This record gives sequence, C-alpha cells and structure tokens, in this order.
Amino acid sequence: MVFGSFFSSLKFWGNSQEQEPQRGRMQEIDLGIHTIRSHGAGVASKHKHDWIILVILVAIEIGLQLISPFYRYVGRDMMTDLKYPFNDNTVPVWSVPIYAVLLPIIVFVCFYMKRTCVYDLHHSILGLLFTVLITGIITDSIKLATGRPRPNFYWRCFPDGKEVYNALGGVICHGKPGEVKEGHKSFPSGHTSWSFAGLGYLSLYLSGKVKAFNREGHVAKLCLVFAPLLAACLVGISRVDDYWHHWQDVFAGALIGLFVAAFCYRQFYPNPYHEEGWGPYAYFRAAQERGQAQNGDVLRTMSLQVEPTSLENMESGTSSVRR
Repeated sequence: MVFGSFFSSLKFWGNSQEQEPQRGRMQEIDLGIHTIRSHGAGVASKHKHDWIILVILVAIEIGLQLISPFYRYVGRDMMTDLKYPFNDNTVPVWSVPIYAVLLPIIVFVCFYMKRTCVYDLHHSILGLLFTVLITGIITDSIKLATGRPRPNFYWRCFPDGKEVYNALGGVICHGKPGEVKEGHKSFPSGHTSWSFAGLGYLSLYLSGKVKAFNREGHVAKLCLVFAPLLAACLVGISRVDDYWHHWQDVFAGALIGLFVAAFCYRQFYPNPYHEEGWGPYAYFRAAQERGQAQNGDVLRTMSLQVEPTSLENMESGTSSVRR
C-alpha cells in the first residue's frame, strides 16, 4: 500500500500529460478536512455579501407579486382562444419550492454526509438559491410587462358567462379582481421556469458528482442526470393540460430556467464533463493552498535539520562542502 502510493506520486509528478486527471484524483483524497465545524463560519463570512444580495433578491421578488400586470387589450374576437376551462392546478403552487428547492438541498446534504466538504455544501445551496431567485425575478418581470391573457381568461373575466364590452370592443371584467389579475400573467410560465431552474441545477450538479461524462459509457449515470429534467418537462406539460398557459409560455419558461441554472452553476463549479467537475472551484483552491502550506512546512523542517549541523561545523572550523 505504501509503495503503491509512493510510485503513484512519482507518476503524478513525472508525467505532464496525465497531470490534470491525477491531480483531480489526488485532491479528492483531501475530502473530509473541510467540515462545517472547522471551516463553515469562514466560508459563510467570505460570502456574506452574496447572502446580503440574496436577501435583496427575495425582497424584490416579493415586491413583484404586489404589482399589477399590464392589462392588455382583449377584444370580443380574441375570446375564441381564451375560453378554455378554468381548472385547478395539477401541480399546486406550494409544491414548487418543495421539489425545485428543498429536494435539491436534500441531495446536497446527502453528498456532504458522504464527502464532508463544506465548500461543496455551501456553494451548491448558494448557487441554487441564486438560480431560483434570479429566475423568479426575470419571469415575473416579463409577466408584468407582457400582460398576456391565460387560455382560461374568459371564465376569469366572465365567471357567469355574461359578456360585457366597452365601446371599443374591449372586455369589462366582473370576475374576482385577484383572478382577473392572475389572468394577465400567462407569459412566461412561472411553474416551468422555476422547475427547470431548480431541477436543471440539480441535473448539472449530479452530472458532475457521478462523473457522467468520463467517457466510460455508463448509461445509468445519464438516466440519473435526465431524471430531474424529465420531471421539469412533465410540470411544464401540466401547465398546458390545465389550460393555465399557452405552449409558448412553457417553452419560454423552460429556456429561462435552464439558461439561469447553467450560468449560476458555472459561477461555482467547473463544467460537468471536466475532470474536476465533481467539486467546486473553492475546494480546489483550498486544496492547492493546503498543499503549498505543507510543502512550506517540509522545507522549513529540512532547513531546521540542516542548520544545527552547519553551526557545529562553523564552531569546529570545518567545512561541510565536499571538495
């Protein structure tokens, strides 16, 4: 075992072509020394400004919920495509944070229990929260500015079926104000964008952790990576089936969610197909600094071992230099 490690080290330092793969494997040995207890406070303190911005994003998202959307003109002739049934949500609103935020965090905690890397736990959660909040702000901002009516707008506007229009042919809604307000928030789909943001981020995270693109051809890994994306697709399809969104709303929401998830993930992690894609940038920086510190300790130890001999030679008037 000892000799195997020794020769592995020689191979690592001697072969420049295999330096990156070997470095990734050797650094993985250092997992377990950066725990919540030992480094948690320091990591959180280093990113305190990120957490402050996160709180600001939460406040912005709450504020957007209080703003009324643009009430786009809806005429008599337009009602033909807006008379779909006013059904309940197959996927309730309250369930979206559970599968898009809580479920990925549970997965992150499970990997922390296995690898005990506080950098991975902290950055995965921070990146996920940024993903869903940025996605939510983009989605709701576009909703408010667009004001596109939902496919079931007719029954929101005229719940009793009695149509009322003004002199220009525009609708005069007498439904519940809250339902009419939500009826103008069709584009893009919030359910879909949040689903693809949270589950898309989870898919990227899993692909790096299980090394799905290590060219070994394990299809089971791809199935694990595609599972969250399939769930997000089914959520998007349910929005069309429930007549709460047009297909364009779902398509745009999926693009927004995936786009933001990819950007936020790459802020903290290498590409999933990279040899070091299983860990965050911060971990490899910490491992590199730790290796440099250990090399410095070795050099200092060697110098301390040489110094007494040199002093002794100087006192005796002899030289340690070979002639």
